[in-house]
Amino acid sequence: MALIRAFEEAALDLFAQGELTGTTHTALGQEAVAVGVLSQVTRDDVVFSSHRCHGHYLALFDDPEGLMAELMGRRTGPSGGIGGSQHLQRENFYTNGVQGGIVPVAAGMALAEKFRTSGRIAVVFLGDGTLGEGVVYETLNLASLWRLPLLFVVEDNGFAQSTPTALQLAGGFLARAQAFGIEAAEGDGNDLAAVQTLARTAVDRVRTEQRPFWLVLHTYRLGPHSKGDDFRPAAELAARRTDGPLARLAAQLPREQVARAETEARTRVAAAIEHARQAPPAQ
Repeated sequence: MALIRAFEEAALDLFAQGELTGTTHTALGQEAVAVGVLSQVTRDDVVFSSHRCHGHYLALFDDPEGLMAELMGRRTGPSGGIGGSQHLQRENFYTNGVQGGIVPVAAGMALAEKFRTSGRIAVVFLGDGTLGEGVVYETLNLASLWRLPLLFVVEDNGFAQSTPTALQLAGGFLARAQAFGIEAAEGDGNDLAAVQTLARTAVDRVRTEQRPFWLVLHTYRLGPHSKGDDFRPAAELAARRTDGPLARLAAQLPREQVARAETEARTRVAAAIEHARQAPPAQ
């Protein structure tokens, strides 16, 4: 989680300095969701992420060097420096910036694994803002009808770009999936242990019963929607930061351990930046 936080903060700084290619969307404050969920899957499972994907990639691959190279348009990135964070592909990990567009694709991959009887599952991350897209509900319908091994992970980070969730989302989170006969659960996305427990149960259900599961994790996006488009009061952000996933976990650990993790994370990210600067540009 410290590595994700250090990487995301560096990405915003590098964008401001003009060193990144394309856009960037950070997941500051959502680190426990990425780490908690992806600690429960295998590298053979299929994972779909969205435009806010850096934390998911780092939680799965522990590869700040490759990700930084990709964001800086270098050939050593996982997509050769031409995809950026919105079009990453490595092994069974995929990202796309189209809101809701990855959801039916994830269902198709889940269907393929079901036909192969591989035992693999598909996981798709989507935000609360994506719940306004009709294709999400078409996919829920098919996932339930065809009993697809697909885990939907809804990261409720409080905002759809700059619109608070309460102003753009009617009804409940769980009812959306339950209407299609899909088992659903929700929990605190800022509590790493709680996320791991919920994700472990959800992944086990999907894998052993070969049917979809809808997991909603409530968190808070500490960073802007994209780069600098943030109009929230500074006091609100400061208060939320003290209750974020890193702050909560730090309170449970020895101070020396926390300091060491933060230092190691910043060192790794700094090295990744220098490595990317020396790498050849994308072709």
